Amino acid sequence: MAEQRGRVPTQQPAERPSTAADSEKYDSSAANTHREAATQPDTVSDKDREFYEKYGTYDRYEITEEDCYDELGFCFPTWKKWLILSIVFTVQVSMNFNTSLYSNAVGGISEEFGVSAQAGRLGAAIFLITYAFGCELWAPWSEELGRWPILQLSLFFVNIWQIPVGIAPNFGTILAFRALGGLSTAGGSVTLGMVADMWEADTQQYAVAFIVFSSVGGSILGPVVGGFVEEFLAWRWNIWIQLIFGGATQIVHFFFVPETRSTIMMDRIAKKRREESEKNGKPLNLWGPNELTPYKERFSMREILITWIRPFRMFLTEPIVLVLSLLSGFSDALIFMFIQSFALVYAQWDFATFAVGLAFVSIGVGYFLAWMSFIPAIKRNERERKAKPDDERAQYESRLWWLLYTAPCLPIGLIGFAWTSTGPPLPWIASMIFAAIVGIANYAIYMATIDYMICAYGPYSASATGGNGWARDFLAGVLTLPATPFFQNIPNSSNPNHLAYASTILFCISFVLVLAVYVIYFKGPELRKRSPFAQQLAGARDDVGGRRVSAVPGLYGSRHNSIAQGSPAPGSRRGSVIRGASFTSQQRTQSRSQPAY
Repeated sequence: MAEQRGRVPTQQPAERPSTAADSEKYDSSAANTHREAATQPDTVSDKDREFYEKYGTYDRYEITEEDCYDELGFCFPTWKKWLILSIVFTVQVSMNFNTSLYSNAVGGISEEFGVSAQAGRLGAAIFLITYAFGCELWAPWSEELGRWPILQLSLFFVNIWQIPVGIAPNFGTILAFRALGGLSTAGGSVTLGMVADMWEADTQQYAVAFIVFSSVGGSILGPVVGGFVEEFLAWRWNIWIQLIFGGATQIVHFFFVPETRSTIMMDRIAKKRREESEKNGKPLNLWGPNELTPYKERFSMREILITWIRPFRMFLTEPIVLVLSLLSGFSDALIFMFIQSFALVYAQWDFATFAVGLAFVSIGVGYFLAWMSFIPAIKRNERERKAKPDDERAQYESRLWWLLYTAPCLPIGLIGFAWTSTGPPLPWIASMIFAAIVGIANYAIYMATIDYMICAYGPYSASATGGNGWARDFLAGVLTLPATPFFQNIPNSSNPNHLAYASTILFCISFVLVLAVYVIYFKGPELRKRSPFAQQLAGARDDVGGRRVSAVPGLYGSRHNSIAQGSPAPGSRRGSVIRGASFTSQQRTQSRSQPAY
């Protein structure tokens, strides 16, 4: 293995070298770097000459995570981490709340604008579909510009687009601005990235479980609140409540959530250290990673397109990603189909509109029970990983262990719901018990698949989990429109058991998908060996002695992924010395793409 790179010096030498050659000798000894000798460039700009006169070298030193680790999000106090995460929890709830509350406005929209109820549901579907793409479009910008400004910008646009919907003079306005609202939603791509900013890969499971709970919980909060709004208020209040909730969330986030993205914090730390050194009369040659990268490189359209395309490419080419994403997406789509079908089911027991909304509490109970059940499961998983550090199944597939027992809750819940939703004389509570079982499965599937992909795909996990999130939102949006006709007309509305038959079809589909969990658990090592992404990641880990790597260049782009970020082991980052006098794009690219030593 190549020699490990040393830490960046925190102060300049007492006697500065007088030549570029002497500067090179100083750089090699002080920084303990493994690199080729520096030579003074043929053409030196005035700016570079000023730099040399000030720092005694043409080299720029890039701060690394290990140089300022105790100032990054990983070392925030526990109370601060969970305060930030609690606010992010609220942000995620508000985003998912927007996806489901609209459904309770369909009746009023249909009546006011003279469109069918089926057409009215298009506003819910179009929001979810554009939400699926919006999450992927926002993610790269949170990596380059930081989590805080991107979440603020996302919340601002989502809230702004609520206003035209709330005062819409026609149905077309509603559809247009609902689409913009979905496209403006940053979603889990950013919130899960914030988890990775503050927790290491081996300790982030509890935080991921918390954020997953906020994601699924927000979806059922909408109909609970919406039932009361539909019963007692005008339909436009469904929109104004979204705006009030979103606005309050944005204000809290603005004042109480700091930036957590490591590269942005490193820029600020380097700048602060330079300013402090300037005050002491000792210029410090230390720069943040983004300060040393030209604007055109940071925001290269090619790299952005690669980042945007990668989740969809992995979704289509990686069997593990495809199967687990379809399972997760189908499970989530069921919740949005339930939103449309609960009114039909509980009308048989003469439920009032607000009572139908309260029926969704049963799914929320299932989510909570599943979340609690993962706490001991995570502890067991941690013990197994520590006891078997060289066992691939213990390091990867063990994260799916609890899903082996909870995934069957999906078909069990569906078939049970199907044949207890036929109306009196059966008690209504029976169907709600099975709805809670479906909730347990939905949470467990989302949590376990996200956790497994983060571990299995390393730097590519943002793309892998992005495909998972995209499938959940896209399938939910697509299936929102046919949900009501599906429950009404299979086999036909005159059949007294037509609701049961519809859910039975869903049971059959879920049974096939759940089988895939067992295939991946037992055949996961073989499947990962056939994956070009997983193979390259394994090779990179071998190169650094099995340590975690934060980026692996060469396969569909080399940008850092949000969920994969963490604190790599010392020596696993790109080189800390940035070569060259004129800072041309080519020189910087060569220096920053050298293998880590």
